[in-house]
Amino acid sequence: MKAFVATVALLSGFAVLPAMAAPQGGGDSGKAGAPAKSAAPAKAGAPAKAAAAAPEAPAIDWSGIAGKEVVLFYPGQSSWEWALTQSDHGGAPKFREGKNCGECHIGEEKAMGGTLVSGKKNEPTPIAGKPGSIAATIKFAHDAQRLYVHLDIAEGSQPDAKQDPKFATKVTMMLDDGKVAEAGRAGCWGTCHEDLVTMPSGEGAERTKYLARSRAKMSRQGGGDALKPAEDLAKFRANGEFLEYWQAKLDAGSAQAANGTVLEKRAEATPAAVTAQASPTNGGWSVTLSRKLTQGDGYKDIVAGKTYTVGFAIHAGHTARRFHYVSFARSLVLDQGTADFVAAAK
Repeated sequence: MKAFVATVALLSGFAVLPAMAAPQGGGDSGKAGAPAKSAAPAKAGAPAKAAAAAPEAPAIDWSGIAGKEVVLFYPGQSSWEWALTQSDHGGAPKFREGKNCGECHIGEEKAMGGTLVSGKKNEPTPIAGKPGSIAATIKFAHDAQRLYVHLDIAEGSQPDAKQDPKFATKVTMMLDDGKVAEAGRAGCWGTCHEDLVTMPSGEGAERTKYLARSRAKMSRQGGGDALKPAEDLAKFRANGEFLEYWQAKLDAGSAQAANGTVLEKRAEATPAAVTAQASPTNGGWSVTLSRKLTQGDGYKDIVAGKTYTVGFAIHAGHTARRFHYVSFARSLVLDQGTADFVAAAK
């Protein structure tokens, strides 16, 4: 157990990590935590409250911007703790030594998703007829004011899981600026723990996504509800040690924008600082999310010359919580540089 806790601390950014290669290749949404109620600066656990609803973003001509295909796969109950445990995950030793998830597994998403969605591994309640993976073509752009991400998604034939009656599809992007080491290592797995709602050690709790650094103690079963002192959480947030998420909730051709942060819980900002535009396509959706490059306290500044980590999640077929598709982490820069995605200036 001591070895496990030490490894969690190491991979969560409390010690120097081995050198990490940038993810190669072309790149969730659980139940939201309590909405933010305080004005900036944000207190721990909630993003800064936006001054007003985000205005409609200008239209971008995406036809001249090259996109990359990202395959998102069904992860089942594969958690951060599972990934660290050699008896469960054969790649755990390499992961502990500094190998990133995507370095080994980008290109294997379809096969992995097919196994997991079938119930053969890490899925006690499979959804009959659900595809194991879906593909999205993703593009980034920016202007003087905003960053834009555009996804053309091929959902395929999705059974109705009847978990979220309001929204058929939810499209989410995770964003980090290098302050959360586990995001660069494992993408959204850095927030997906064994004791979340619907996970093996959830035991009926309504526990949402969180970062290990927010917990007083971590074990193979997760971190539970014992948090570090409020002043520690406030320091983490002030230092930018949280993840952002941007989301479009879709149904019947309409898009509802949402965004927030993950530190000790998944907290949604009100009103949303992100805009969302979407239109149905043949077997999928065309979705654009955007926000200001500099949004203010409680948000990560997006600037040229810096490398960001992004990851994507899609809930399809009226699913909720962990019953989604996820990508491995990808890197992003503005204008120029070495990364999976380069946001073009428009």
